Amino acid sequence: MPINDSELILNPDGSIYHLNLKPEHIADTIILVGDQDRVEKVSKHFDVIEFKTQKREFKTHTGWYKGKHLSVISTGIGPDNIDIAINELDALANIDFNKRMVKEDITTLNFIRIGTSGALQEDIPLDAFVISEYGLDLNGMLHSYQTGNITNPEMERAFIQHTQWPIFKARPLLITCSEALEQQLVSAHTYKGITLTAVGFYGPQGRILRLPLDDESLNSKIQTFHFNGLRVTNLEMETSAIYGLSKLMGHQAVSLNAIIANRTLGTFSKNPGKTVDRLITYTLERLVKEE
Repeated sequence: MPINDSELILNPDGSIYHLNLKPEHIADTIILVGDQDRVEKVSKHFDVIEFKTQKREFKTHTGWYKGKHLSVISTGIGPDNIDIAINELDALANIDFNKRMVKEDITTLNFIRIGTSGALQEDIPLDAFVISEYGLDLNGMLHSYQTGNITNPEMERAFIQHTQWPIFKARPLLITCSEALEQQLVSAHTYKGITLTAVGFYGPQGRILRLPLDDESLNSKIQTFHFNGLRVTNLEMETSAIYGLSKLMGHQAVSLNAIIANRTLGTFSKNPGKTVDRLITYTLERLVKEE
């Protein structure tokens, strides 16, 4: 049955509603960044840029880097924007816009997030790179979908017990990254662990300006959580949403984070822009290393 106009919304030119893209505008390997200004920081390395567009915070450049077809897209901040971006990118790849029907042959996309993050462990230095083996979802967006068997109930139960997680908050979910993409991007220069994805930047990440927190000890509890050698290394606002939606749709995803703050030590990078630039060049080179 065709998908209703109200569900799959297309612009007058036939592009998808928020991203302003048509199916031919994206590559199968897509770099996701939060900041729209970071799109140019990635695409300036491309040998050729064949397409550009922007609508709201969603900016896209598609081109070629050392023979690899890549798109880089800014998502803005937070899991709600990830919900828009991943759903619309999947639709571009796997829905026939003319028939408004899901295609019989499903295309697998590769999502690589290049983001910034704050470390929760003292031994993870500023300006380091962290690969998220797991995304720890505390924001609740994924509960809108049937998550099936993509999560890790045993580890989730251990986290809930360790942190005394309140029943009135969204149940934490743990989702793995793509093993294939992780192996392609991991090196001696990267740390690995669990990346916590919060719903906001201040209270949800334990920051206090004027408002008191529901649980001022939550970050300390999270910092001391261990399960089968894994620990929570860092926190941000996108990774688990990317992992969850990608798993549900059959895509591959991995998240790399430039550590520009250490929340435990209260420190911040002297030159975060340089660190992000280093992570961009590192990621691009790893993506083409085995091509």
